[in-house]
Amino acid sequence: MSKPTTAFVGLGNMGYPMAGFMQKNGFATTVYNRTTAKAEKWAGEYGGAFADTPAKAAQGKDIVALCVGNDDDLRSVVYGDDGVLAGMAAGSILIDHTTASAEVAREIGAAAAAKGIGFLDGPVSGGQAGAEQGILTVMVGGEPDVFDRAFPVMDCYARAVTLMGPVGAGQLTKMVNQICIAGLVQGLSEGMNFAVRAGLDAKKVVEVISKGAAQSWQMENRALTMLDDKYEFGFAVDWMRKDLGICLAEAHGNGALLPVTALVDQFYAEVQAMGGNRWDTSSLMRRLTRAEKR
Repeated sequence: MSKPTTAFVGLGNMGYPMAGFMQKNGFATTVYNRTTAKAEKWAGEYGGAFADTPAKAAQGKDIVALCVGNDDDLRSVVYGDDGVLAGMAAGSILIDHTTASAEVAREIGAAAAAKGIGFLDGPVSGGQAGAEQGILTVMVGGEPDVFDRAFPVMDCYARAVTLMGPVGAGQLTKMVNQICIAGLVQGLSEGMNFAVRAGLDAKKVVEVISKGAAQSWQMENRALTMLDDKYEFGFAVDWMRKDLGICLAEAHGNGALLPVTALVDQFYAEVQAMGGNRWDTSSLMRRLTRAEKR
């Protein structure tokens, strides 16, 4: 059987390599990006095609994937004469990898269903490094039959692709992911700062405690750069605040208490005020060290 034809809309730090894995794995892929030069570069690097509107990229494709910034960006590439839904036919599938609200996932899912198009919300975790290595975790909301048809495409840039429930469940799962990360990074920041202030060899501390119950992805991948005061990389504070805002809004609706998440969100606001909008989320450490110097 021939592989489905595909399109990818949004060639940011995540989308660029994700679309590349689709093309390299034999899915004939057409891309769209707001900045055409980046789409041209992608086509030259991977041998795929590019289009000048989302609708044209999606025209005649079996599966269309998206990865943009937020709810408003998502609506801008989905709806209207130039949006992907205008180019997609009944029986095709739309996958949204944007970290967005569950509300917009359900909204777009309903709009797609009205046209006979399957929809999956599939936010990802693993960061830019995970996208570049093809080892993302994809948490998916949608119907099982649609998931099964789209799985081979998602599988080519992921190491774990899991159906979590109906449309919206993927976004809700990603919210849990971000809530957990926020608390972990703050705890790690406080621990590393404490180790330094206590006169310990903080890097040796990490070597020891990372073998025990305190171990986490954040410790393994961010503790040493935090101790070196390096933050010009990784997942930007601006994006984390966007994600935490989605979490807090959802919690307001469902009654979940998120006291630590709300507090860490305000800590990130302080990092932004320091000029750290594009610093990695581990920059919570710098907030502590600067506060102590004042």
